[in-house]
Amino acid sequence: MTSPADPHAPAPRPWLEHYEQHVPHDFQPTGHTLPQLLQQTAQHYPKHTAMTFIGARTSYAELLTQAQQLAAALQKMGVKPGDRVAVMLPNCPQFVISFFGTLIAGAIVVNTSPLYTAHELEHQLQDSGSETLIIMDMFYPRYLEIQERVPVKRVLVTGIQDALPFPKNLLYPLKARKEGTWVNVQPQEHVLNFTKVIDSQTPYPAAVDMTAQDVALLQYTGGTTGTPKGAMLTHANLVANAEQARLWMDLTTGQEVTLAAIPFFHVYGMTVAMNLSILGAANMVLVPNARDIKMVLSEIQKNKATLFPGVPTLYNAINNHPDTPRHDLSSIRACISGSAPLLLETAHKFKWITGGANLVEGYGLTESSPVTHVNPIFGEQQEGSIGLPLPGVDALIMNDDGQPVPTGERGELWVAGPMVMKGYWQRPEETARTLAERGGKVWLKTGDIATMDERGFFRIVDRKKDLIIAGGHNIYPREVEEVLMMHPAVLEAAAVGIPDEYRGESVHAVLALKPGQSVTEADIRAFCKQELSAYKVPRSVEFRSELPKTAALKILRRQLAQEATERVIQERAQKTLPPQG
Repeated sequence: MTSPADPHAPAPRPWLEHYEQHVPHDFQPTGHTLPQLLQQTAQHYPKHTAMTFIGARTSYAELLTQAQQLAAALQKMGVKPGDRVAVMLPNCPQFVISFFGTLIAGAIVVNTSPLYTAHELEHQLQDSGSETLIIMDMFYPRYLEIQERVPVKRVLVTGIQDALPFPKNLLYPLKARKEGTWVNVQPQEHVLNFTKVIDSQTPYPAAVDMTAQDVALLQYTGGTTGTPKGAMLTHANLVANAEQARLWMDLTTGQEVTLAAIPFFHVYGMTVAMNLSILGAANMVLVPNARDIKMVLSEIQKNKATLFPGVPTLYNAINNHPDTPRHDLSSIRACISGSAPLLLETAHKFKWITGGANLVEGYGLTESSPVTHVNPIFGEQQEGSIGLPLPGVDALIMNDDGQPVPTGERGELWVAGPMVMKGYWQRPEETARTLAERGGKVWLKTGDIATMDERGFFRIVDRKKDLIIAGGHNIYPREVEEVLMMHPAVLEAAAVGIPDEYRGESVHAVLALKPGQSVTEADIRAFCKQELSAYKVPRSVEFRSELPKTAALKILRRQLAQEATERVIQERAQKTLPPQG
């Protein structure tokens, strides 16, 4: 790709010729706010099921009423437009109510992972300045550890039982006590019961002067630097991305069923499972724990799910779960895999298991709300590619000097469009490093190394910071991981760089094997030698029962690299210690 002579001229878009017939070349976002999204669907499809949760069903009219009741309650408590409300909940009806209730009140949602430690929770509450916290009862003890050091003035506590139908709502506390997960939260002046708060209010919050350019969400991310910071995503960003995804997937309004296992507190799940479902009046089948594969399989079959957004580790787990053959998954029509690279074996096996579900790889970042690229759902797909930019997305491959590279060459992926964030919360310097103005557009520097072919299909080679440099050779972990996953005994794989006194770095593989499988380090190295250049072959192999993952089931490659590096350093120190005695 060459740079246009006129810096304000539009970049070429070869991908438009490869769009499916139903996908428009031009995209104009509606400019709606998120509350308008819900209000319109509730108006046109009031009796349609919005949420299914372990047998309990909530209509769109009911969802809107409950969100309005919460908004009125928050306003009465003193929550003002622009205030931050932290939501620490799994996928359950209370999350959706909290999300939209907060926005209707004019406040900003702060998505908070239930996997956070007390220390991580403290940082996010302090950094965001959240004075309101909506939390699941089982996570409440973590808040108690830090309550004196955070700005929280009011806490709304709920539990899984609050969303269950009779008699499950009575049986759940007994089950939780037996499993040791029950937490008895004593009401206080500033600690309130979520359900009682909603039930005590009329669904008539005060009107708020709100525009689509207002910040709707602080989504915390390591971004391209690894430092946790809040990406400011506006109503316009989030609604536009849902609208872009809807056009791409060719959804049938009012008829889709979304298996919502990917966490809503992760921006990918929030956009592709929650907001997209509400835009299309779909029934969201909520799964509070994506690691519960038995429940995922059961809910797909029971509710005849048609859409199943997920991540590679989730599809991989289904592919290899012993209960999978006993479930009918044929209702699934389309799946977009995001958050991490989709390996070819995973996609092929999932399509076979489901009888033809289209599982395609997509790509995005928290800072882009998040989806920017997806392979065509039913049309031409490129294996190993993240696909084509969505309607309204511009993309460039840039060198270190900020200039486009020739077609097919590697460089940093930059993206622009209506889904790109406003910036980082209280981080102007980070914002300036990540966003750039060019040709009248605001471009997001993704930090990912990519290529684009002549047809406009993009491939992510790797992240800048994950690059392994061994003896002067650039090694991209994904390439090694693709080969590792080809081994019939391997369930999960990660390739990381560790210090090497001779090469600078060498490749270290961390593997989890399929149940009942056994393999040695020598076997793995010999297998890789058949597929990889010698300098790319792992010099060491580590076996684990499972690989550490984020709440969104993304393998924590950086954690594995850090742990392996620390071991190498300790081993070197031991070798240099003087003999004892």
